[in-house]
Amino acid sequence: MTKISEKVHLDDILEKFGVWDRYHTVATVWLTLINVFNSIAYTNYVFITEEVKYRCKHSDNGLNISQHNRSEFGDCRVDSICTEWVYDDPRSFVAEFDLACQEWKRTLVGTMHSFGYMVGLLIVGPLSDRLGRKTLTVVTCILGSFLGLARSFTTNYWLYVTLEFLEAVVGDPCSSSFMMSIEMVATDKRVLYTTISGFGYTIGGILYPLFYWLVPYWRHFLQAVYAPGLLFIFYIYLIDESPRWLLTKGKKNEAITIIDTAAKMNKLQLEMDINQISYQEEKGANFSRVLLETFKSKSMLKRFFVCSVWWIASTFVNHGLTINSISLQGNKYVNYALTSIVDVPGRFVVVYILNRFKRRVPLIFTFVACAALCVAQPFVPSALPWLSITLYMSGKLMSSFYFAITYIFTSELFPTYTRNSMHALCSSVGRIGSIVAPQMPLLMVYWSGLPSVIFGLVSLAAGLLTLLVPDTAEDALPDTVHQAEKIGKFEENELGNKRQQDGRPSNAHGPYSQRERRMNILTCDVTQDHILY
Repeated sequence: MTKISEKVHLDDILEKFGVWDRYHTVATVWLTLINVFNSIAYTNYVFITEEVKYRCKHSDNGLNISQHNRSEFGDCRVDSICTEWVYDDPRSFVAEFDLACQEWKRTLVGTMHSFGYMVGLLIVGPLSDRLGRKTLTVVTCILGSFLGLARSFTTNYWLYVTLEFLEAVVGDPCSSSFMMSIEMVATDKRVLYTTISGFGYTIGGILYPLFYWLVPYWRHFLQAVYAPGLLFIFYIYLIDESPRWLLTKGKKNEAITIIDTAAKMNKLQLEMDINQISYQEEKGANFSRVLLETFKSKSMLKRFFVCSVWWIASTFVNHGLTINSISLQGNKYVNYALTSIVDVPGRFVVVYILNRFKRRVPLIFTFVACAALCVAQPFVPSALPWLSITLYMSGKLMSSFYFAITYIFTSELFPTYTRNSMHALCSSVGRIGSIVAPQMPLLMVYWSGLPSVIFGLVSLAAGLLTLLVPDTAEDALPDTVHQAEKIGKFEENELGNKRQQDGRPSNAHGPYSQRERRMNILTCDVTQDHILY
């Protein structure tokens, strides 16, 4: 069939590619492996720096001292006369760095990791917009693996903390790899595709306690996790750059080459001339310009504020519930794995919900549901531990739901040439939540249920703020700030008007007709497994 020589949009081309076609299936495998690695690396300190009981070697009564019984024995004041400590596990992190009665040093590792990740997002995000999604994904994977291995050999506590911080700053591929996945598919396939590749986070969360159970010595564990990460250097040849990013940088020929390669791999004959692809080039975007472009627009400024609150709530509640899970009754490895296992059925459900009910309503519902579960949990009678654990895991499930929705919703609210930078900025601000979360157990001295109630109130506040932003489910990804401002303004949606001017259908709900969306969703429902990121 003769190709029609007229201007075409990237989304029109990407619509021809199926999520389960060969090209995207192969890309999914590579992106999923990155997410598995990132999931384990991001929370490695949970078990590595866990609490260990200890006692003074020369103590007359030989009593153990730990965080749980410290007040009974004088809040560790025995260290004023103790010069040597005996640890229950002499090969543990706490023992090897001799952290007896220095609880703040043990918890500082996780705090520094979260702070480093917060700083790193301000660096990696803008660099990803400037240098490319692929480049930053490969570089961060390699740097993270190298720094993780270096930590396994250090014998100095402060050097370890410094390397932990640096790894979080320059060694996290999450932001750039996610942008790659969301930009390589058409509008109606964004949720499903990012969900499939993001399923690696759940796999990593389940494998992490299993690995640590099999390799309990923390140095060997770090080596077993990070050494294989050096193989990500081969991703230079295994993955392609985002065509959407290439177009915004004026690299049309490179983008066309990738699209043509994908079509040949899928044995797909495109009915359009991809050489006539239209795009809006935006060169020279840097972090200061991102801030200027964003904050000049009242609409973008409001979205930035709301998205930042989403991220703070997501990291604060999700991270807090995950860390505290190893303190629940029962096997700590099983409890930790359960916090990821409960996400498995939920991931199927959320894909269906996002396709059927857009973005805003599901996000509000999950925020409010999590709030109700967290607030209710402390009031469960102690004689009903099963009910308490059920509410705990249900609250964790809801927090995972809204974390996943927040991730994709944030990326859809900002334009292409600043998308990764703004997504990274919101995520970076949101790391305030993961920095504060490990300190919440300190509030239990006032009331054991106070942390849970605070988790609930934060979730509720974030849910109410969601009313201030438009829904993005039926709009194509905007390329400029002006286009992003039109999201939700159906009567003057610029992206939809462009399609109409070029002879393509448009309606009041964005660039794709309701019939087109329903047909695409039905096709996904029948032929594809639904997994949520």
